[in-house]
Amino acid sequence: MKGDKNKFQYRINEQIRVREVRIVGEDIESTVMPTRQALQLAEEKGVDLVEISPNAQPPVCRLIEYSKFIYQQKKKQKEMKAKQVKIELKEIRFGPQTAEADYNFKLKHAVEFLNDGNKVKAYVFFKGRSIVFKEQGEVLLLRFANDLEEIAKVESMPVLEGKRMSIILAPKKAGQPKKSQQKMDAEKAKANAEAKAKANAEVAKPTPVVEATEEAEENEQE
Repeated sequence: MKGDKNKFQYRINEQIRVREVRIVGEDIESTVMPTRQALQLAEEKGVDLVEISPNAQPPVCRLIEYSKFIYQQKKKQKEMKAKQVKIELKEIRFGPQTAEADYNFKLKHAVEFLNDGNKVKAYVFFKGRSIVFKEQGEVLLLRFANDLEEIAKVESMPVLEGKRMSIILAPKKAGQPKKSQQKMDAEKAKANAEAKAKANAEVAKPTPVVEATEEAEENEQE
């Protein structure tokens, strides 16, 4: 294990010089014992005494072959690294007078980036004298943020830096997406319209006419 950065991370066997330790391991009940006794037990089992928690009181040691222990640690670190989500900052460029079709195309890409867990930096580039349209660019960026508010939160409001005005959006945490006020108002209006239509339909129903039976007619004649 020459050159292994893990080689000197853990004390083993005679390097452990505390008076007593807590031992753990496969098929071993966790218990506190004198370090000398723990070393004897490790020798009997043909394994090493590896200090895995030096700051515990007393320190925790594991009975295991040191090479096997290092292999397990490397494997665990590799698995943890694989599970880590790499967040990237994706950039989307607009012009101050972006056409509607181009806007919707870039909005679709932003949705994909955010759903993948990435941040989005949208910016308007003002070329030459187009800087006079900076207010128009700010409106575009705020519209962009509003159209994405169900899946993204604004991390940085529009700011002008040189010839670029940018806004940064970050994906919201997983869970039920928050509905926009516009969408909630639309759903409320739809529900009210349906309730009103149902009420009108009830009023418009004809009153049922109950025909008298022959027996009832006879009773009336009597």
